[in-house]
Amino acid sequence: MYIVSSYPLAVVFCFITMLCWGSWGNTQKLAGKTWRYELFYWDYVTGVLLLSIISAFTLGSWGENGRGFLADLGQADWSNIGSAFFGGVIFNAANILLSTAIAIAGMAVAFPVGIGLALVLGVVINYLGSQKGDPVFLFLGVGVITIAIIINALAYKRASSVNQKVSTKGILISVLAGVLMSFFYRFVARSMDLDNFVNPADGMMTPYTAVVIFSIGIFLSNFLFNTILMRKPISGNPTHYKAYFKGGFSIHLVGILGGIIWGIGNSLNLIAAGKAGAAISYGLGQGATLVAALWGVFIWKEFKNSPKGTNGMLVLMFILFAIGIISIIYAGQ
Repeated sequence: MYIVSSYPLAVVFCFITMLCWGSWGNTQKLAGKTWRYELFYWDYVTGVLLLSIISAFTLGSWGENGRGFLADLGQADWSNIGSAFFGGVIFNAANILLSTAIAIAGMAVAFPVGIGLALVLGVVINYLGSQKGDPVFLFLGVGVITIAIIINALAYKRASSVNQKVSTKGILISVLAGVLMSFFYRFVARSMDLDNFVNPADGMMTPYTAVVIFSIGIFLSNFLFNTILMRKPISGNPTHYKAYFKGGFSIHLVGILGGIIWGIGNSLNLIAAGKAGAAISYGLGQGATLVAALWGVFIWKEFKNSPKGTNGMLVLMFILFAIGIISIIYAGQ
């Protein structure tokens, strides 16, 4: 089994997580030109599950360190299996709610409220569960990144050409999505022995096994959550499973690729948690909102022809983000 042997490498893995979590949405944007989000989401969760299985039978089983995937799964306690599975269910509910909030309230409200709340609450929850790292620098970094996310939201609002009134319903759904998103990581981390990935305590799982169970939780819960969304969509007409099977190979591949990208980030983040600690790993990973902003600025040109002063807000946002990241990294020294 491959494990992270140093804190600097754990930080590198967390940065890759940020890139993956902040980049998978590009596949949704590409597929969205001709493909309903609800149908794309089935391919996305399939990609997440496939990546976790491939990772478990390769990196999670090769080498001389620790237990292989099948041996680890065979000795896992049902309470730990249930915890990782429930983490997947919570994540899937939060992710779908966040998508709903975006449809109702827009990116400028849903992302800062949802992901910003998930970042703050998630770091607190994970730190209380595994107190690793300097709390002063950790929470200082989280606070600065939260300010950066708020500035990002204000920049989106300025760039928007349509002045829409934000509904109370959209804000409430964003809050609910953020609260749920802040809890999923703790349930997965609790199923693992964060202090010893090489020889985990009896009944506890390695990160590779935990990720597989987590991904199964996402996939199976999607039959409930996404079926409801397909029958009662937030926008557009209801769709059905026949439409999904009518999609071409290339369009399905885009969604699966999106899930694989997110899954790589998730796996590396949990592997890094052994050295960095759950709070630091989670906090760095959820900085993905700013990575998504980079895609929006430089690739999708979402801020093109924005009002005067918007570029200055973006520069300030990236500076604060960098300061927050440095603070969180320093917290683990």
